[in-house]
Amino acid sequence: MTLLVVGSVAYDDVTTQSGRRMSAPGGSAFYFSISSSYFTNTSLIGVVGTDYSDDDRSILLKSGVNIDGLVTEKGKTFRWKGVYDDTNFNSRETIDTQLNVLTKFNPKLNQIHKKSDFVFLANIDPKLQKNVLSQLDVRPKLIALDTMDFWIDDYKEELEAVIENVDVLFMDENEIKSFTQTNNVITAAKTVRKLGPKIIVVKKGGNGVIMFNQGDIFTVPAFPIENVVDPTGAGDCFAGGFMGYVAGCNDLSPTTFRNAIITASVMGSFAVEGFSTEKFYGITNNDIDDRFRGLSSITSFETLQNNETLPRRTSS
Repeated sequence: MTLLVVGSVAYDDVTTQSGRRMSAPGGSAFYFSISSSYFTNTSLIGVVGTDYSDDDRSILLKSGVNIDGLVTEKGKTFRWKGVYDDTNFNSRETIDTQLNVLTKFNPKLNQIHKKSDFVFLANIDPKLQKNVLSQLDVRPKLIALDTMDFWIDDYKEELEAVIENVDVLFMDENEIKSFTQTNNVITAAKTVRKLGPKIIVVKKGGNGVIMFNQGDIFTVPAFPIENVVDPTGAGDCFAGGFMGYVAGCNDLSPTTFRNAIITASVMGSFAVEGFSTEKFYGITNNDIDDRFRGLSSITSFETLQNNETLPRRTSS
């Protein structure tokens, strides 16, 4: 099955308590495709500047990602610079953002892209996301979308117009609460589902994730990591694991989506163990399988049998 991702490709300057990386390859589509490529054929559509190196292109190519849709424009690649709090990886300060050639990004789908079975609209301008959907020849089996607070706060109407046309929506806990103006995640998910998406995935960082699939609510803890190095791109790798697994299975059953969430958590856990996608260069399929089994084992328990009850306090 074919999986298409449309999003940003960037260079990041990142500082965490573990150190610093300058001009590290990043961007939502970059992270997503590295992760998803472990499970299915992935095609990337994005834009870079003339400063984007052959070495960084080779990272995508060596992962098996099709980059026919990666356009080079005259100018510099999108750049982001940020510093993470030493005591709280959920808190970071953006020092500098340079959109550069991203301001010229006008996604163009070729004939193969237009027939993609699965499509992921990574975190970019909702107008561009809507433009991508308008170019598809047939409706994919599954369309998913990710976004962020910037689009929620300043482009909510445009964002809603896109959300109405997708099957899966990824948001973190603060984003979905802000988007729906409610403080309860369950209420927020119900509100978003009324717009159109069948599945709502609420990311909670180190506290795991909750998936709302119509009447099915499924929650998974984050895989326990002893040494978090850099959380940049973890959400995109998470989404890549989810969509890659679903596309690889070519099945839309509730069981597939539950396993996809486990897979997503696994891929997100690898992402935070190194700067950029450095950790992925040394892992194998067996490593991924082992961590999948590990997550399953720490969440499994014996349920009550039909006539069984929990212990009760006896009257004295």
